[in-house]
This record gives sequence, structure tokens and C-alpha cells, in this order.
Amino acid sequence: MTDTLRRRLAVGIRFASAAALMTLSAFAAAPAHADPCADIAKQLAGQIDGLKVNFTAANITYLTHPAAKELSLGCRGKDYSIELYAKTDRKMKPEFFNLVGAATALVFTLPKDDTMTGTSRCLKRMGILRGSTITMRYRRLNMECTRNRTEASITVRRGTSE
Repeated sequence: MTDTLRRRLAVGIRFASAAALMTLSAFAAAPAHADPCADIAKQLAGQIDGLKVNFTAANITYLTHPAAKELSLGCRGKDYSIELYAKTDRKMKPEFFNLVGAATALVFTLPKDDTMTGTSRCLKRMGILRGSTITMRYRRLNMECTRNRTEASITVRRGTSE
């Protein structure tokens, strides 16, 4: 009787170890998927001087730079595939224009000259004649510039269908 129990126990242990080995190999073979938003943020931090990745929350990566009060990179919203948001003082400095143009060029893979032209055109249009909110489209990018008494901001996004 003990021989039969030993054989059954040995077969059970072999089966359990084989099943555990198969599940372990199945999980080990699954490829790791990196977050594309985090990759873009790291690329931005490596390419632009003074830019640092802060933290990520709810598909938004917050960044810091001396030329901007707020800077964030959003991925996969309901209406957009990727979005760049930047805010500064109402009196914008040339460093802010350079930061937004360079970041937009890297995020949306467009030439820096084109993104500098589009973002500066949007930011400079705000005023008495055109108002405090400007919405424009440039090189398949949707740009929205807003300002209030103390701050000015720009949101650059690409739609989900593009």
C-alpha cells in the first residue's frame, strides 16, 4: 500500500512542478510593454536643457522647466492621441517660445522651424483685437492659446484620427 501512495505522490509532484514550470515560462515569455508617454517624456528630458520629468498620473506626465510655470504631456485622451500643455507668465519670454517650439517638434516629430512658427503665431495672436482665446490649426496640429490677467498657456494636440 505504501508503494502505491509513493507512486501517486511522485506523479502528483511531477505534474504540479510541470504545471508551475509552464505557467512561469508563459509569464516570462510575455513581452513587456513600455508606456509611450514615459518614453517621449524621457526623450524630451534628454534633448532639452533644464527639462526634468516630475511624475506621471492618469496618462499625464508632468514636467518642469525654468521657463514654464506648468508643463505636461498627455497621452491618449478621448479626443486626442497626444497633447502638450505649457503655461507661463502673461509677459512671455523668448525662452518660453523656444521651449514650446522644441518640445512640440520632438513630441509630434515635425521640423523645429515649423513648430516654432506655429506656436509663436498662436501665442502672439492673443490681444485686444482677437481676444484672449485663440484656436488654430497648423501642420495637422490643433493649437489653443489662452490668457488671463496673470498667465498665458498653450495646448498643442493631435487628434485621434490623424
